[in-house]
Amino acid sequence: MINPTKRHLMNNLTPIKVRSVWISDVHLGFRGCQAEALLHFLHSVETDYLFLVGDIVDFWSIKKNLYWPQEHTDVIRSILGKAKHGTKVIYIPGNHDEALRDCVNHAFGNIEIHQDYIHTLAEGKKLLIMHGDEFDIIVKNSRWLAKLGNFAYDTLLDLNHYLNSFRKFFGFSYWSLAGYLKFKVKNAVSYISSFEDALAHLANERGVDGVVCGHIHHAELRHINSILYCNDGDWVESCSTLLEHTDGSLELIFWSERFEQYKNHAQEALSTDKKAA
Repeated sequence: MINPTKRHLMNNLTPIKVRSVWISDVHLGFRGCQAEALLHFLHSVETDYLFLVGDIVDFWSIKKNLYWPQEHTDVIRSILGKAKHGTKVIYIPGNHDEALRDCVNHAFGNIEIHQDYIHTLAEGKKLLIMHGDEFDIIVKNSRWLAKLGNFAYDTLLDLNHYLNSFRKFFGFSYWSLAGYLKFKVKNAVSYISSFEDALAHLANERGVDGVVCGHIHHAELRHINSILYCNDGDWVESCSTLLEHTDGSLELIFWSERFEQYKNHAQEALSTDKKAA
């Protein structure tokens, strides 16, 4: 539950004005979801387009262990609020919310659901947007192995949570154990590279200038040959998002540091309020 002081600070933020926002792999319904950080981001930005690039709700986790705190409801309300007030919201389901793929080409409360989508940047370049699990051989061909891997990942994130609680107690900043291991395990590095190459190849076949995806929880913004490859990351480990500015330029940002600054400011304001009382 967000305390009144934090909510007041959120409601009085000066928003960042951009043309487009991409977020994915939020995993609402999973204990590792950093919903409060995402809510702070959503309150901090005004955008014409909001692309939800899959795994926004984690039905796999909900089915296994029901978990849905108020912050997760607040994220949904914030997205619906943006859709109501003029933001074009496009939802592209992933493998964890694949049930919504049955609703492709329909709209619910001003939110459009698509299998994939082509977005034209302000500068005229076209980007193919898709979740990316279609290029994950394990998810596509071996569902039980994917769920086993998901269980192992959940366990790793639980360990990551306890590790960062320990780090926070001693005044250290957030650090992603899962992200660290991705770069240390040779097979993980090879998998990420193969995934990126496959998406770039598809974009080239579709005749677009670039691709935006999620799925692998690895934020990236780079060219692969002539194709611009963008992965907006996740809101479990990195709290990352992809922005399109009004001139069409793209920026990958990591929100954790800004959220930590906000929390420190909120804590100081709360302490001041208590002293004044």
